[in-house]
Amino acid sequence: QVQVEESGGGFVQNGGSLRLSCAASGTIFGRGDMGWYRQAPGKERELVAGISSGGNPIYADSVKGRFTISRNNVRRTADLQMNSLKPEDTAVYYCRLLYAGTAFWGQGTQVTVSS
Repeated sequence: QVQVEESGGGFVQNGGSLRLSCAASGTIFGRGDMGWYRQAPGKERELVAGISSGGNPIYADSVKGRFTISRNNVRRTADLQMNSLKPEDTAVYYCRLLYAGTAFWGQGTQVTVSS
């Protein structure tokens, strides 16, 4: 069974930075696509950034130029570096591993940006 776990959330002031990390167990990590999603209260979960098994990143327009996704297939981690954070970035952030049509989700980590 694949397990996915996020870490690195917290409280930061407007304009600050945080780095989220996602660790996944199992040997499929290197062949799966990784994604960071977020869900704010009263809103639907949305894709923030993704990175394919080949290392190609994609970003939501709202975070382009501020967030950077990366992955390390040896350590089986996928990180999200978040700079210039805004109050509207406040949400629970989730990591997802997608492999062969099956999605594995973490429990989420809270990010709160004060104004």
